Amino acid sequence: MTSSADNRSEIEWLRAQLAEKEAQLQSQSEHIAILEEVVRLLKIKRFTPSSEKTNPSQYLLFDEAELVTDPELDAHEKQDPKKNTSPKPRGRKPLSADLPREQIFLYLTDEEKMGAKSTFFAKVKEELDIVPAKVRVLEYMQEKAVFSTGEGQHIITAAHPKHPLPGSLGSVGLIAHVLTAKYVDGLPLYRIEKMLSRYGGDISRATLANYVMKSAQVLQPLVNLLRDYQNAGHLINMDETPVQVLKEPGKAATSDKYMWVSLGGPPDKRSVLFHYAPSRGGNVPVELLEGFKGYLHTDGYAGYHAACEKYGLTAVGCMDHARRKFTEAQAAQPKGKKAKVSQADRALSYINKLYHIERQISDLKEKTEYTPAQVVAYRQQHSVPVLEKLKAFLEKYTGKMPKDSLTGKAINYMLNQWPKLVVYCTDGTLRISNILAENAIRPFVIGRKAWLFADSSQGAKASAVCYSLVETAKLNGLEPYDYLHTVLSKLPYAETVEQVESLLPWNIARG
Repeated sequence: MTSSADNRSEIEWLRAQLAEKEAQLQSQSEHIAILEEVVRLLKIKRFTPSSEKTNPSQYLLFDEAELVTDPELDAHEKQDPKKNTSPKPRGRKPLSADLPREQIFLYLTDEEKMGAKSTFFAKVKEELDIVPAKVRVLEYMQEKAVFSTGEGQHIITAAHPKHPLPGSLGSVGLIAHVLTAKYVDGLPLYRIEKMLSRYGGDISRATLANYVMKSAQVLQPLVNLLRDYQNAGHLINMDETPVQVLKEPGKAATSDKYMWVSLGGPPDKRSVLFHYAPSRGGNVPVELLEGFKGYLHTDGYAGYHAACEKYGLTAVGCMDHARRKFTEAQAAQPKGKKAKVSQADRALSYINKLYHIERQISDLKEKTEYTPAQVVAYRQQHSVPVLEKLKAFLEKYTGKMPKDSLTGKAINYMLNQWPKLVVYCTDGTLRISNILAENAIRPFVIGRKAWLFADSSQGAKASAVCYSLVETAKLNGLEPYDYLHTVLSKLPYAETVEQVESLLPWNIARG
């Protein structure tokens, strides 16, 4: 017979085994829930259009009392009865008055005009027309003068115009067109080659690539000056994106290299600069930001920390990235009648209120001369209380959510980034997100979809120079082709730094 002590010992052992199995089941259930969440998110990313646009009423998800409406804004809205009520203008958008116009006269016949007291013309219609591209050959006829002297004859010839690429078969206009087509319109060189051939200009793709490479060398001094001006400002927005370069020494063709973008400079001398680097290491921003003092606005990538520490920069975080993680967690949660309000929903409720406040500030800026100091005061009054409650919410649930779940990762990410995410409330020139850098790098991302990769690091560096100039020209209100044509025509004559500086986009725009 077994004793009662043995029975109790066996019971305790069974209970321990049961507890262990229950813990395993709980752990497996949590792991399964996380995997199901990931599967739902992957399905959404694959089959659902991507958008981060927020429903304007979404910030009222729980209708908390801390959402404070602004009396000044309400007063403006009441004084403007047309706000949000006026219908959208109907009809076609009128053609720009800046476009050149050619008049086409429609005449009456002599029989139709017979006996009329007078005739006149009235504009009855406008049509937008386009002259297709055409290829032509520029023949330079050099005048020569023959002089007779006592020693015989000598000839004087007219000076040759300087060309940015001496010996090139292509004109300045052709080179500017190639650069614009590739870096503004996103056309790969093989398409540009076919277009030129269709119009009768047979220039090989290799020759076009040579134009791009050599033009970048000519334009590099302008980019160097733009970098100096950019680092003289008080705010720089930075971002980076992968680019495939086939022939990078020491790296596989399929490995990622990176194109870095920075946006900044004094208010009237802003620039967008691209820089190719074979790595995503922190040494790259350290190199690019030498001499800069101020705010560095980026996403949460740790590669910018070294530059901030070395130069004493103030790091500014991006609320878009923090919100995106909660948006993914919200999208991946189970749907249906039994779906409950999640912690991701609650976090987004707070975050969306912050964006609502930024929209209010934008509305006030449109109506009045709202200074940066007033923006800071408004954020201190309205945004800071919401941020304090958001942080308390995050700290409350940081240990209650599985750390590998989408919501757990979003909470931990936001808490880690918190000191950077709240900096925007201390300076009225800062934004809540790094959207400006993401918008600046978008033309490169779109172009990359067409040309897919760069053949060599030299080609990637040339692309960085060209993207820098065309995007900075656009930022300063210049048409890229006209700017490139002007710069390529005048740079060969520039012999001093001052002459090169006169060709910077804002100097051309003012001239």
